Amino acid sequence: MPPPAPPTGVFPQPLRLAGNGSSRQLRCRVLQSPLAGVSDRIFRGLVRRWAPDALLFTEMVNATSLELGFGVQKVAGLATETGPIAVQLFDHRPAAMAEAARRAEAAGAFWIDINMGCPVPKIARKGGGSGLLRDPDLAARIVAAVAAAVELPVTVKTRLGWCGGSADPVGFARQLQAAGAQLLTLHGRTREQGFKGGADWAAIAAVKRELRIPVIANGDITSPEAALNCLAITAADGVMVGRGSMGAPWLVGQIDAALSGRPVPATPTATERLELAGEQLRALVAAKGDRGLLIARKHLGWTCQGFAGAAELRHGLMRAATADAAHQLLARAAAALQADAAWQAAEAALRLPQP
Repeated sequence: MPPPAPPTGVFPQPLRLAGNGSSRQLRCRVLQSPLAGVSDRIFRGLVRRWAPDALLFTEMVNATSLELGFGVQKVAGLATETGPIAVQLFDHRPAAMAEAARRAEAAGAFWIDINMGCPVPKIARKGGGSGLLRDPDLAARIVAAVAAAVELPVTVKTRLGWCGGSADPVGFARQLQAAGAQLLTLHGRTREQGFKGGADWAAIAAVKRELRIPVIANGDITSPEAALNCLAITAADGVMVGRGSMGAPWLVGQIDAALSGRPVPATPTATERLELAGEQLRALVAAKGDRGLLIARKHLGWTCQGFAGAAELRHGLMRAATADAAHQLLARAAAALQADAAWQAAEAALRLPQP
């Protein structure tokens, strides 16, 4: 009897969006969420090691700021990076969003995503991000303006609603679809919830049943098992990983492997995570100077967890005055882990039965 055929995975076919003259195709159904202050070029490079085909995003780009000449570095040089990278825009002015989309398209964006879910008050109060949940007609006009401005696919990332009592995720999603959105990423929480409580995957399933366009499920995708459970409940066309990847750039690749029927890559060991933290620190300092150390601190705090002495290491890293001091702390922690491993190996050898 011949051996059984290898599994084809959850999604054997690529996901294709027609665009408005320039189509796009995704081989990987796991997307890395745009994360403000996190998903910069250096972070994307780390994620790409484990997930070469995944769609990654720039940090959110404020259309008004781009208009004034700020935030240009977030979209500059996209065409030189490997793999697909989309640009996510936010603002409350349709014309500004359309112009920002044209600039992102010219810079090499894979597609244009519109943020309608960010719960940060300073963004929502001005009508951007989740603020658009309270003005569906304006949200639809923004989608229509952006879709008319570019040839690339235009997608939207949003939430279930502003708050539980007023939420109408199906109606809002239908309006976005009619306006020209070609894919919807839906976070299974309201703006009122922020990141509290569990994501409502059943509500995502209800939206998926009513739309013609693909739906990507977002919220509580923290492991391959969680991703598979989410897809079983939602029947979504893929998943988006958000905060779960902070300090774990390998997570997107692990989930992609699980969905594709491939062996899931092992989570890096504590020593490997320390090496990764040091590499990210060096890259941030090289790119941003002294400010790079400040940015690196949060990444170091997320990465340096789950091993003996991690809490003390994080305490020291948060107070390291220079990059050299931080590197010395990482090196001492790695040496301590190696010494502990050697001691444990020696102790285990002593316990072996003697011939």
